Amino acid sequence: MSGSTLPNAAALAAGAPSAAALWRREIFATLRLSAPLVLTQLAMIGINTTDIVMMGWLGPDELAAGALGMNIYMPLYLFGMGIATVVAPMAAQALGARDFRGVRRTVRQGFWLTLLFGAVFTAIIFYGRHVLLATGQNPAISLLAEDYLQAVAWALIPSLWFVVLRCFVTAHSRPRSVLIIMLLAVAVNAVSNYGLMFGNFGLPRWELTGAGITSSVVSLLSFLALLGYVQWDRRFKRYAVMGRFWRPDWGRFVELFRVGVPIGLTIVAEAGLFSAAAFLMGLISIEALAAHAIALQCAAVAFMVPLGLGQAAVVRVGLAAGARDRDGVGRAGWAALIAGLLFMGISALTFWFAGGWLVGLFLDASAPENAAVIELAVAFLVIAALFQLVDGGQVIGVHVLRGLKDTTVPMWLAIGGYWAVGFVASVVLAFPLGLGGRGVWIGLALGLAFVALAVVWRFHRRARLLPNGGLPLR
Repeated sequence: MSGSTLPNAAALAAGAPSAAALWRREIFATLRLSAPLVLTQLAMIGINTTDIVMMGWLGPDELAAGALGMNIYMPLYLFGMGIATVVAPMAAQALGARDFRGVRRTVRQGFWLTLLFGAVFTAIIFYGRHVLLATGQNPAISLLAEDYLQAVAWALIPSLWFVVLRCFVTAHSRPRSVLIIMLLAVAVNAVSNYGLMFGNFGLPRWELTGAGITSSVVSLLSFLALLGYVQWDRRFKRYAVMGRFWRPDWGRFVELFRVGVPIGLTIVAEAGLFSAAAFLMGLISIEALAAHAIALQCAAVAFMVPLGLGQAAVVRVGLAAGARDRDGVGRAGWAALIAGLLFMGISALTFWFAGGWLVGLFLDASAPENAAVIELAVAFLVIAALFQLVDGGQVIGVHVLRGLKDTTVPMWLAIGGYWAVGFVASVVLAFPLGLGGRGVWIGLALGLAFVALAVVWRFHRRARLLPNGGLPLR
């Protein structure tokens, strides 16, 4: 018997679980935690998907305008969301260390920080038409986009506060309440859009304005519903998360800012890349912009699964880090990565073989005026199929590093990969090389691949080099 097997035999003799048992336990724990998170993310993207689908029913111009509006709103929302999501690993590590007061203070300062950024971003969204005009977008389409932007701007702060509370309940491995609220939100959003966008149920026909108003109302109601649950639930109400709301904890506020801003910049680097891609599409043609909106929405739906797995990995890695369990950190990260890659392989096959059917959900294939948009959207989905694995790998890789509060280096890797590689490649392939919209999407694939390889390698190195007897959490 080799020396390497003796410790395992001794551990088994002492009743300790085997390595295989520990891996099975971690995989099941990750899947159990991620299942409601994935469904929640799908419900959240379901709101945007409903908006895009119904904008397409209004016509290609409205779809293009709505897509431009979303590409102003979403990067700012995602930046704020990135800051809010630091509540999850900080709360998880506080729970792992049995610091319950630290959990409450983390949530409170999360509200403060997102309110600060949310107020600034709301103003930017409200006047977003000027950003569109400054980037050379069609003036008529920009004016249509303003109808949506000025209505949806008020959704931002309640949406970010919802994320803070979502991270709080997720850190306790109890995300089911968030899922229920989001499923109800999807239904309310769809019915309200159908009424306010098209003048049904005796309501006025407000088209893109109606979509923005619905999003703002649904965001506020979702936050209030989750807050009510947290205040009512026996386990959560003892934290009194809204008690002494104005009492500062500057040390924790600064830590949230220090860890959260790199997360926000990492997320917005990716979201900003896709928004910049939309602006490039707008310079090519309205048809390319509309096709980009459809293909991107399909890719975004698939992306929600590895994103949910990544959110679960943040908690699992954070709990292991808080408990100083080095091996548990490695198992948590790799379990999420493997599960994410398996799913993205399935989504790649779906985009490759069923792209035409997916595009048909957004536009009427029998209408001649939609033919050019449909052809481009199907072509974009073929390219999206090719980058599914790296898209899943990069988002989970970034999240497992967040569980260790490793955010600054991944931020620079993301900015470099998305922009120095992805955006530059998109511009070169689309314009000097004449590939148009297809070139933009190939550039996106190259940027995602670079980031995926970089962050997964970094986690591999950190998981191997973590010292015995403690983790460097800062």
